[in-house]
Amino acid sequence: MAEREHIIAARQAVPGYADDYAAWLQHQIDLMRAGRWAELDQEHLIDEVEDLGRSEFNAFASAIEIVLVHMLKWDHQPERRTSSWIASIVEHRRRIVRLLQQNPSYKSRIAEAIDVAYDTAQAKASVETNLPLVTFPDENPYDWEAITQREHVLDA
Repeated sequence: MAEREHIIAARQAVPGYADDYAAWLQHQIDLMRAGRWAELDQEHLIDEVEDLGRSEFNAFASAIEIVLVHMLKWDHQPERRTSSWIASIVEHRRRIVRLLQQNPSYKSRIAEAIDVAYDTAQAKASVETNLPLVTFPDENPYDWEAITQREHVLDA
């Protein structure tokens, strides 16, 4: 009888997904490590894994976006060029490479990531330069090679 009460008490102490995410997550990890697969909160775990995949892809597109913002600024505001723009491009190119190494399947999604990135990059470049949005091309002027290899944007 005491064993049954212990099991009931343990189940009642299970943290809810919406109540305490960190505790819920740790509980799911503990269940997996214990091989107690039937007790997992499968619905929420599926959502979390999907979100993780989207988050990783968004990080890839974001790194491309930052390179594009600086390239747009470099090409449209030459009088304000700074070494910090170059440093940012170099850093984010490294992130792009690292994310592609960790997620080789993104190679098939490069065009998608560039499209997502350019939509935002164009608007950010406008805000950061105080130049009208129409200053920047509607269509992305940079191909993958330029985004990843144009020599520190200097050969524009």
